[in-house]
Amino acid sequence: MDWVINLVLIALLIATAVSAILARDLLAAVIIFSCYSMIMALMWQRLQAPDLAFTEAAVGAGVTTVFFVITIFKTRRKEER
Repeated sequence: MDWVINLVLIALLIATAVSAILARDLLAAVIIFSCYSMIMALMWQRLQAPDLAFTEAAVGAGVTTVFFVITIFKTRRKEER
């Protein structure tokens, strides 16, 4: 049964990675990337590496997401004509 959960997590990782690449809006890509980081933290926990899981959740899904969102809002978007 454990392999099913791992397979689902891997499928979700692939889906979120492809979705982040294909996203046309930067904010949507950042949110999807944050979801990717949280799924990766779950995967690290499943692999019995709680130190990596905590680091991935704190840095990948937390701090990096905040920095990306701040950067997006501090830059100007060029309107398409």
